[in-house]
Amino acid sequence: MIKYNFEYEKKVKVCFIGAGGHSFRNVYPTFQYAPIDLLAICDMNEDRARDYARQFGARNYYTNHHEMLEKERPDAVFIVTAYTSEGRVQATELAKDIMKAGAHVWMEKPTAASTDEIKQLMSMSEEKNLLVMTGLKKIFFPSIEKVKEIMDTPAFGKPSSIYIRYPQSIPVLEERGDLTKMTGFLDHIFHPGSVLHYLMGPIRDFSYLREPNNGGTVTNIRFTSGAVGTMHMTAGMSKTSPLERLEVIGEGSNVIVENGVKVTYYRELESRNYGRSASYLWDNKSAPLYWEPEFSLGQLYNKNIFYLGYVQEVLHFCEAILEEKPLEKGTLQESLEILKLFEAYCTAEQGTLTTINE
Repeated sequence: MIKYNFEYEKKVKVCFIGAGGHSFRNVYPTFQYAPIDLLAICDMNEDRARDYARQFGARNYYTNHHEMLEKERPDAVFIVTAYTSEGRVQATELAKDIMKAGAHVWMEKPTAASTDEIKQLMSMSEEKNLLVMTGLKKIFFPSIEKVKEIMDTPAFGKPSSIYIRYPQSIPVLEERGDLTKMTGFLDHIFHPGSVLHYLMGPIRDFSYLREPNNGGTVTNIRFTSGAVGTMHMTAGMSKTSPLERLEVIGEGSNVIVENGVKVTYYRELESRNYGRSASYLWDNKSAPLYWEPEFSLGQLYNKNIFYLGYVQEVLHFCEAILEEKPLEKGTLQESLEILKLFEAYCTAEQGTLTTINE
């Protein structure tokens, strides 16, 4: 049961760094449904900082995050920023400043541009006993959480393979050492990468083929569990098409997510004699299960900040702080595994098998 902000007795005192379009649409609005007391907003554009503070009910605004941290002393800070001129992630260094000030960190993906930077954050987080969470919204999608729930049942069986589609291009190999040319890939590999890790665990090795027209790829993956998978990066597909598709195969069963919201679970069916079955209508205990939202009622699940997982990830962060428990999702370890994959793409030639985890 979702609570509204005003219904919470205990709240996390929060500051926010960033006043851009994405945060306006998708992150600040989640605070309506989370135990958050928004103290202040910081942005280098003073007009933006002031306007956002007025719009979202923050008491103060700043153009310098050091000043904000010193004066406000928040429990936690949200970061939604961009990239440096060198292609590095601005939020990485900001997260260090925030932890030095003694506050927990929620940051929009990507967490960093290298595994070394992730390891620095991990070390600092452990040393200071502070949470650092990345907004891996895909693994908070209700549809993806439903897939995980189904996969964890005995009836599904051991997950054996996965297919994921995502519309993303990658530059030619000669350009991948330049982070400014890899920011698009870095920004988006966190989406399919987080789903792959959440559902199937760490990747052991992979190989890929790249097509030269749009820069799309097909990647074959082997997980440390022994399962296999395919990631199809469909650069060049129509913008009018549903962007994503996911399918996981178990033992005699499979589950599919179309367009991020439509879930179909094909359950195990007792074998029938081929050529003797007169009806395609299976009995109720074996028939496929199907979920799709209706968009007529003014329900919370019809808001994009719910079916895209934004509210759920913010709630997960706040609950971990208030209950003094570790994060279960959006962890630095998850980001580390995604950055391992990113770095491998930066150096691996197509058609070669590249090991990520021994």
